[in-house]
Amino acid sequence: MKDHVTPRETTAGSPVRSSTTVPPDLVVGLLGSADENLRALESSLAADVHVRGNSVSMSGDAAEVALAERVVSELIAIVAGGQTLTPDAVRRSVAMVSGAENESPAEVLTLDILSRRGKTIRPKTLNQKRYVDAIDANTIVFGIGPAGTGKTYLAMAKAVSALQTKQVTRIILTRPAVEAGERLGFLPGTLSEKIDPYLRPLYDALHDMMDHEAIPKLMAAGVIEVAPLGYMRGRTLNDAFIILDEAQNTTAEQMKMFLTRLGFGSKIVVTGDITQVDLPGGARSGLRAAMDILDGIDDIHFAQLTSADVVRHRLVSEIVDAYAKAEQPALMNRAQRRSPRR
Repeated sequence: MKDHVTPRETTAGSPVRSSTTVPPDLVVGLLGSADENLRALESSLAADVHVRGNSVSMSGDAAEVALAERVVSELIAIVAGGQTLTPDAVRRSVAMVSGAENESPAEVLTLDILSRRGKTIRPKTLNQKRYVDAIDANTIVFGIGPAGTGKTYLAMAKAVSALQTKQVTRIILTRPAVEAGERLGFLPGTLSEKIDPYLRPLYDALHDMMDHEAIPKLMAAGVIEVAPLGYMRGRTLNDAFIILDEAQNTTAEQMKMFLTRLGFGSKIVVTGDITQVDLPGGARSGLRAAMDILDGIDDIHFAQLTSADVVRHRLVSEIVDAYAKAEQPALMNRAQRRSPRR
């Protein structure tokens, strides 16, 4: 249902005023519990926003009111689509409408990737939607960004969706066990017990997206495989959705080995954070090398996510930015030490 916007009223030297009529059944969803969405909207917009009944009025400079009109219209469309609106979604919508890309928050935030038992996984930011779209459009996609940006979670959702819709016949999830230096023989326990701590995040995401009872059966049948990166050597992976997680902790040789496992009918998603390299001895990250070597090759896409795409607690985004700022001088110093003296 389309909302009704009254013509803007203005006289010389006075603020612009406008109002939007909200369908009565959408008012509660728009405003949120205890008006939390309204408060987020008021704090995010420069225009003054007031609600009376099912009418939202806006006043301020012409550009501010125009922005507010579009944001409110987009939020109404999100609620009309059946999605629960949150203060976070309100703030992200304002950021999207304010950006230069002229993207529709309603289109971004209502894109369904995977649904299970009433829970639907959707992108929450514009960059996340671009990442998901890139996975659809390319054979190999690199998702690069800090913790909490949904790199692995969204890739997993796309993998499960591809399996359910029979686009692939199996899912392969892998990550380097770099914390153990790949020397798994020195750890106590069975092989499964040794590698489990390094693969646990992948299991956790999988359990979020599939019936718990089905996962062991699918793993026993080889439909889902979760294994350390070393287990990929010497194989050709056909008709599979393959995810390499924590790729910043691969060496250049490991990354080349992994990417050349690609078989017919398969798709690869590589995720990693180039600021969190744990390789010993200052070895160069295979992810960083791949970014340099493979850039510009058709059907390979590099999706960049930033702290603005962090979808965990609000503080996570601020922590990521603070550490990036603090580490910048250290990175410059290392670069200076490496540069040849004249």
